[in-house]
Amino acid sequence: MPKVILIFFLGSILFTPAYLFSEKIQKGQITNLPIPRFVSLKATEANARRGPSLSHKIDWIYKRQHMPLEIYAEYENWRRVRDFEGFGGWIHYTLLSGVRYVLIKDELLEMRLLPSNDAQVIARIPQHNIATLDKCTNDWCKIMDDGYKGWVLKKGIWGVYESELQY
Repeated sequence: MPKVILIFFLGSILFTPAYLFSEKIQKGQITNLPIPRFVSLKATEANARRGPSLSHKIDWIYKRQHMPLEIYAEYENWRRVRDFEGFGGWIHYTLLSGVRYVLIKDELLEMRLLPSNDAQVIARIPQHNIATLDKCTNDWCKIMDDGYKGWVLKKGIWGVYESELQY
């Protein structure tokens, strides 16, 4: 019986595609940081352009400081970003920050004292508020918003990946 299990195990390894064993993280050619990744808007206003230069047409103007954005491409001093609705363009890197913020997706997201559905609700955060990200577990993130600090369900915010853990 042990031989059958060993043969099955070795056979399954031999016939499993190699890419399933190595989850290679794509890195930016300029920064060598992960692509995609979340950042925030450092400036109070930033132009999102069609291409990576000042000569390209402006498609969007972001006017919310700390707005979380996802970088999904790099070219020289430019980063291609998208917002929670999927809109975006190329923004100069000096207008972006690595400080993490999240956008509230749910209409009134319950903030809890502890990362548990049974924990006391300490605040209800309005949709589209921008909050500071502190840390995340598998299902919960600790955020700060409007003087409150507590835990929210990860699925109720945008600006952190589902599998991302922050400590």
